[in-house]
Formats: sequence, structure tokens, C-alpha cells
Amino acid sequence: MERNTIRIGITQGDTNGVGYEVILKTISDERLTELCTPVIYGSVNAMNVHRKLITELPPFSFKKITRAAEIEPGKINFINCIANDVAVSPGQASPEAGYAAYKALETVVADLKNECIDALLTAPINKDSIQNDDFRFPGHTEYLEKHFGVEGQHALMILMDDRLRVALVTGHVALTKVSSLLSKEGIVARLVDFDRTLRQDFRIVRPRIAVLSLNPHGGEHGLLGSEETTIICPAIEEAMERDILAFGPYPADGFFGSRGYTRFDGVLAMYHDQGLIPFKSLVMKHGVNYTAGLSIVRTSPAHGTAYDIAGRGIASEDSFRQALYAAIDIFRNRAAYREATANPLVKHITPRLEKGKGKSRHILKSKDEEVPGLDSELGMT
Repeated sequence: MERNTIRIGITQGDTNGVGYEVILKTISDERLTELCTPVIYGSVNAMNVHRKLITELPPFSFKKITRAAEIEPGKINFINCIANDVAVSPGQASPEAGYAAYKALETVVADLKNECIDALLTAPINKDSIQNDDFRFPGHTEYLEKHFGVEGQHALMILMDDRLRVALVTGHVALTKVSSLLSKEGIVARLVDFDRTLRQDFRIVRPRIAVLSLNPHGGEHGLLGSEETTIICPAIEEAMERDILAFGPYPADGFFGSRGYTRFDGVLAMYHDQGLIPFKSLVMKHGVNYTAGLSIVRTSPAHGTAYDIAGRGIASEDSFRQALYAAIDIFRNRAAYREATANPLVKHITPRLEKGKGKSRHILKSKDEEVPGLDSELGMT
């Protein structure tokens, strides 16, 4: 598939946040349609309100359509999926803005299921105001897992940029519940999912994953907590037995303070803030939120609605733009991985000793067996 024909569905997010500002600043770059076909899902009225609030925005045009079947490749397409005009009050949370965010998400999900859209890029939502009878989830991740979850896998939140990839064992849960939600089986499952996505979505042949401890100083041999000894270390050992290169557990403060993350392809944190505080301190400007473990590709910027600066025209679109690039790259990586592994080599040569004519000789026998290390054989890096 040509790059500019990859259809990226873009949801408007909360109409009172910075979503439209970062969307408009990104799509106003005329080079964008050389990379993909953007399809925005939202309210034209809300977009026009925000467009007037941004000074020095380069002129651009878009094609307003009513359904995905009308998408024109290489153009900016806009599907107006909000029946009524949305009142826009930058910086103010409101049920109306939350419902508009939900309708855009609901519409693009239907188009993703019908394969009218190739990948999804979501602008930030307000997790409280979006709640309604049809959306009872902590956030995008859990909602999308319901619709696009893959049997045997789990949706995995990964915060990423070119230097750092952080995945979470537990996501949007209260800190008081983290310890009770940790188990050896759960951590192993996350490591399996993380290893898989690093291979297929980022084309890393032998991913090295660092695992963080839960307690200060790694628990100090049980003095400050026992989860490292009873849960995390056994999980790392089992992952290694499954041929996953998992190491640790490392105390989070020293690990990030000493730039230990530079020696690994991914970092598995035990809870939300343990991984996201250092990530956003280091690379938030260009950071991307990626939801792995789904049948679709979904990215988003690493920031939220940013009500404090909404409507002022000063929001940076860097994270949103990087999320768009990431969606394109991951979509293409997955397609290449599927093609490369669709027909693995199955002939394995094993020696068999056979006696004949007074001396021993080796007869080569074929045995059906999938060849390990196929990614490396194909030069995928």
C-alpha cells in the first residue's frame, strides 16, 4: 500500500480542549497528504470555532463527506458525525463536549470494523465528561479493547518515542489497588505482549525488556516490601524460560536517574505514574501513546485536554504529529511482519545414523518443524 493511501482516522476528542488546535496545526502542513489520507471525525462547527482562534494558521482545504465510502485518497477528509452544532467553551469541561467526543469515537470504530479506515489517531478526551450509558470505561484503551481485543492478548499501554518505550502492568487504577492487582501470571502476560509488539510493530528482532520493581530500593530483601521476591522475580524467571529477554527488577529512581533505559528496547513499569512521570519528564514534547495488543493500530498524543491553554493558540502539535507518524509506521511494520512470517520455513534437517556395507554413513531426514529465529533470517531489524 502506498504511504499516502493509508487512511488514518482522527477523532476530535474533547471539543473544549486542545484537540482541534493540534489537529489543525498538523493537517495544515501541505506535505501531510503525501504520507497518508487523513479522515477527521467530529464537528465542522467546532473545528471552525477553533480555526478562528488560531492566528497565522496556513490556509488549507478539506473535503466534507458524510460516510467513509466517500473518502478521497490523498486529500484531507472530514466526516461530520455530530447531528447538532456543539457549543464550544475552551477550557471548560461539559457533558456536551464529552458526548461529542464519544460520537466521533463511536463512528470511527464502526468504520474500522468495516475496514474503511486503516489506523486510528485519537485526540485527548476528558475521561469524566465522556461517560454515558454507552461509555463506561476508564479511557480509550479499555473501550478499544472491548471492540478490538485479540484472543490471548491484552491491550497494553505503551508510551514511546525514538529513545524510550514504557509499558504498564496496571493502567488507570487507584494507587491503593496496584499491589493487589499484581501477580506473577499477570506480569508474565504483559511481558509476552510487550515482547510480541516490539517484534511485530517495531521490528526489533530480540527485544531487551527492563522490569521495574514496585517498592523503594527494590524492596530491600523484604524490608520495604515483598512483591519483588514473591511476584516480580518469579515472573522474570518464567519469561526468560519462554525465551523473552527480561531483566530486573530495577528500582525506578536509580534506573531512570542513571539513564539505564538507554540499554533496553522497552521498560515495563508496575503502575501508571511510575512509568509516565519519568517518560513525560524526559520526552513528553515528542512522546506518543500507543495501544498495543489490539487488532488495529491506535496512537494518541502523550498529553491530555490541556484545558489551561485551550483556545489560546499556543498548544504544541509536536506530540500529535509524532502520533500520526507512529500510526503510519506501525501500520506498515505490521503489514511487513505478516507478509514475512506468513509462510515460515518448515523443513528441518536432522542426522540419522544408518549402517550399510560394513561402515556407517549419515542419512539426512526431513522433519517438519518451524525454524526458530525467523525474524533474524529475514533481516528484520
